[in-house]
Amino acid sequence: MQNVDEKHGSLIWISGATEGIGLGLARNVPYASARIVNLSRRPHPDFESVFLDLADPGSWDGIGAHFTDSLTRFGGSRAIFIQNAHMKGMTGFLGEVPPDDYARDITANMVAPLRLGEMFLRAVGQSGYAGEAGLVMMSSSSARSPTIGQTVYCAGKAALEMWVRVARRELAMRERHDVWVTAVRPGFVDTPLTRHVAAMADSDYPIASQMRKQMEQGIGVMDIDTAARQIWAALPTDQSLLSFGEQVQR
Repeated sequence: MQNVDEKHGSLIWISGATEGIGLGLARNVPYASARIVNLSRRPHPDFESVFLDLADPGSWDGIGAHFTDSLTRFGGSRAIFIQNAHMKGMTGFLGEVPPDDYARDITANMVAPLRLGEMFLRAVGQSGYAGEAGLVMMSSSSARSPTIGQTVYCAGKAALEMWVRVARRELAMRERHDVWVTAVRPGFVDTPLTRHVAAMADSDYPIASQMRKQMEQGIGVMDIDTAARQIWAALPTDQSLLSFGEQVQR
């Protein structure tokens, strides 16, 4: 018989918890006695880490197995997976980005989030876990705003939000009232990814200079801890989308 984890009241997986919003979410978890697991290419110095490379489908099955094994042995009241990780993609105009890089961007930032979300929900069912189970899929205002230079990013976030809406309806039809699923648009947050795209030329990413201006002046931009606390305060939720502002003021 497998050992049951009775030490932790909450089990929290956060992909990409080594920087950006993921780091803020990890260090602001509001639950006492929580087991926090970072899913990332880099280990977290303070939390348990499991290797995940969004661009390498060969690493995804290990995450699914980790979900199932951990939930099977978990005796706490709450299990949450936050799919936050994002590979810095190839921002640029369609047809001008190297084809291999573009294909990798699709795999990492469109396919991987949906596959990981499905793995978590499947693991909840297969493990027999009977507590509260929550899935948070990190989205963006780019799900509805066609941002020039980010075809994959915009399409991926739009697909993610529709996936959440359908998943919620399917769970309701199966009367899985113990499971909640939501997408989150966190707003304009100062992260390494934000700074990466803000440093680009306007000719490749037309809102880059506006982003730099807002970040320099502190207009409408949050730090990662403020954004994380805001998100945690809104969970759990019965809403399909939680929105905390726009990516950039234009």
